[in-house]
Amino acid sequence: MDLSTKYLGLTLQNPLVAAASPLSEDLDKIRQLEDAGASAVVMESLFEEQIDVDSFELDRHLSGGAESFAEALSYFPDLSSYNTGPDGYLEQIAKAKAAVKIPIIASLNGVSSGGWIRYAKKMEQAGADALELNIYTIPTDPALTSELVEQAYVTLVSDVASGLGIPVAVKLAPYFTNLANLSRRLDLAGAKGLVLFNRFYQPDFDLEALEVLPSLKLSTQYELLLRLHWVAILSGRVQTDFAITGGVHTAQDVLKSMMAGAQVVEIASAILKNGIGYLKTIENDLIAWMVEHEYESIQQMQGSMSQRSVANPNAFLRANYIKVLSSYALKA
Repeated sequence: MDLSTKYLGLTLQNPLVAAASPLSEDLDKIRQLEDAGASAVVMESLFEEQIDVDSFELDRHLSGGAESFAEALSYFPDLSSYNTGPDGYLEQIAKAKAAVKIPIIASLNGVSSGGWIRYAKKMEQAGADALELNIYTIPTDPALTSELVEQAYVTLVSDVASGLGIPVAVKLAPYFTNLANLSRRLDLAGAKGLVLFNRFYQPDFDLEALEVLPSLKLSTQYELLLRLHWVAILSGRVQTDFAITGGVHTAQDVLKSMMAGAQVVEIASAILKNGIGYLKTIENDLIAWMVEHEYESIQQMQGSMSQRSVANPNAFLRANYIKVLSSYALKA
């Protein structure tokens, strides 16, 4: 049974990639992920703000402006308890590469084309096999048009990809006017892969304290449907590779993702919920299904359920919307 797949120019032993999570902070956990069957590991993101804080601190030491540093620092979120910081992050990449044989994919979370992108090159030099650019921004300015927002994404990807010798994947949210057009523009800007989709973590309200609270919930399988829909539409129409992340919890979810046209899935919530060893369960179930249905390889099924391949491509478009609404019958 051939479970291998190609993603970002890398030949992977299977499509099961460990998504960015706290597990990548621990070398022993990374080794365990490899032993459980992960074909690659995406590191937790290094944030643009962390690098900017380091830059402000260096400037403070050089100029002695302690008061200005304190004021500048107040504009940044508290990241003191999040991963190891810029220098530690680079060291962790090097240690991970020495500890395992599977590819290590670094992750940068940023929104601008500032000086912080030099860290992409440092990540490559530290040994990263690829870079996942995790663009997480919420436009709130009413005067900011969708064209300006999308152009900022394209410029950022071009600036990062043009200076690297390793492939760049872009992790996107689904909230764009025309995701298909943006995907093509990112492809032309140098993105070798698209990771669909980033999850926006919505804050909650504390009614007693009248405070806005952070809220984090692990993904559910229901979230997979949006990812399947868009990968199936884009597969074969955009030349990048595709990774599905969010909602992948079982071997059946992996199979659906492959048939939609993805090269890999990135799994985090299912591992955090069930333990690292659960990856082996997914792999075994994947093999069992393929044997039962007489599939010899992952490549054989990739894209077989994409919009370009299915008998009724309208199932992905407006016709399906009308059909679903008309199929619901109220109980008497």
